[in-house]
Amino acid sequence: MADSLVLRLPRGPDKAASWMVVDARGAAIEAPVSGPLSLATTAAAGRHVCVLVPGTDVLLMEPELPVKAGAKLQQIVPYALEEQLAEDIDDLHFAIGRRVGDATRTPVAVVARSLMDEWLGAVQAAGIVPETMYADVDLLPANPGQAVAWLDGDMVVVRAAGGVPVTMPADALEEAFALARPAEQFTVEARGSGLILYTGAAEWQEYSQRVEAMRELFDGIKVQLLSDGPLPLLAQQLPAGLGINLLQASYAPQTSHPVGWRAWRVAAVLLACLVGLHVAGKATELLVLKKRERTIDTSIDEAFRAAMPGEHNTTDARRRMEQRLVTVRGGGEFSGLLPALGALVVARSGAPGTVVQALSFREGAVDLKLAAPNAESLDHISRSLRSNGWQADLTAGNVVGSGYEGRIQIRPKGS
Repeated sequence: MADSLVLRLPRGPDKAASWMVVDARGAAIEAPVSGPLSLATTAAAGRHVCVLVPGTDVLLMEPELPVKAGAKLQQIVPYALEEQLAEDIDDLHFAIGRRVGDATRTPVAVVARSLMDEWLGAVQAAGIVPETMYADVDLLPANPGQAVAWLDGDMVVVRAAGGVPVTMPADALEEAFALARPAEQFTVEARGSGLILYTGAAEWQEYSQRVEAMRELFDGIKVQLLSDGPLPLLAQQLPAGLGINLLQASYAPQTSHPVGWRAWRVAAVLLACLVGLHVAGKATELLVLKKRERTIDTSIDEAFRAAMPGEHNTTDARRRMEQRLVTVRGGGEFSGLLPALGALVVARSGAPGTVVQALSFREGAVDLKLAAPNAESLDHISRSLRSNGWQADLTAGNVVGSGYEGRIQIRPKGS
C-alpha cells in the first residue's frame, strides 16, 4: 500500500480541516496540518485519500441481521432499522461493515444523503477524490478489556469494551462515562473495568477535575495526551480495516484507481524519458564499441604484417602467428624473439599511429624500423620497453614528410 493522505473534515463551517500523510502502517510521515481544503490538494496528488467526517453526524449501530443475506444485505438493512430511525430511510445512506470473528451482530453506519453529498462536494471542489470515508469516531481504538473515551473540543466519545462508539456533548461527561461501564457493573457500589482516556491538552485542562472525580467508577483511568491532535491516533486504525467505509452503494468510487491518469501522467512522462535516455545511451555505447573494434582490427592487421613480412592475408591471424611463434620458440637462436615482440606490443599500445616498417632479429637483439607521428612517440616506446625490463636504444631518427622515422634496438637487459 502506498502513502495515504488522511483528511479530517471540520464539524462546523467556521473551523478548519486537518490532514496528515501516513505510510502503509498508518504511521505519520509528516506532521498534521490545518487549513482550508484547497491547501490539501497538493498533498493528495498521487496518494490514496481517506476522508474522516464528523462522527456527530453518523449513527453507528450493530443490529442482528441474517448471516446468509449476502449481496441482498444492502437492501435488507434500511427496512430492518426503519423503526429505530426518525428520518425517512429514502433520505438516509446505509453503509455496512464486516463482522469480526464469531460476532453475531453486523456493524452499520447511517448518515443523511444530504451530508454525504455535501462532504463529497466539498473535497471534490478542492480537486480531491477520496478512496475511503469513515466517521472519525469509528476509528477510536477498541480495547477488549477496557473502556475507551476521547475528549475532542466540546464532544466526548465513549466506547465500552466490545461496544460501539457513542458520541455525546462534553458537558454530559458524567453520563458519558457511565455508558462506558458494562451494564452488569452499573451500580453505585460496583467499580467498572479500567478506562483509557485520549484528550488534547486544552480539553484536559478544562475537564481534568471532573475526570478525577469519576476515578472511583473505574479500576483506573489512564490519560493519554494527544500532543499532535487526534489524527495520528485515528490514522493508526486504518490498516486494520475495522471501520465502516461510507463510500458504498451509490457512493462507491467509480474506479479502484481514483487517482487516475492525471496523477500518474508526470511519472509516465518521466519513465518514457528514462527509457529514451537508456536506449540512446546503449546506442551510443554500441557505436563506440564498433569504432574501437575497427581500431583493434586495424592494429591487429598492422601487427600481423609487421611480425610476418610477406604475408598479406590476415585471415585467422592469431592462429597463424601462434604457429609462427611456436616455430620461433623451437629455434635456439630465436628464443628471445617472442618476449621481445610481446614487450613491443605493450609499448606500442601507448603510442597510437606508430607503424612497424621493418623488423630483424639476430644474436638475441631485435632491430626495428618504425614510422611515427613524431619523435616523442618513438621515445615513449623506448621508455616503456625500458620500464618493462628491456634494454631499448633509439639508434637513428629523422623527419620524413609530416612524420618521423627511427630505429630502435631491443635486447634483454644485461646482454
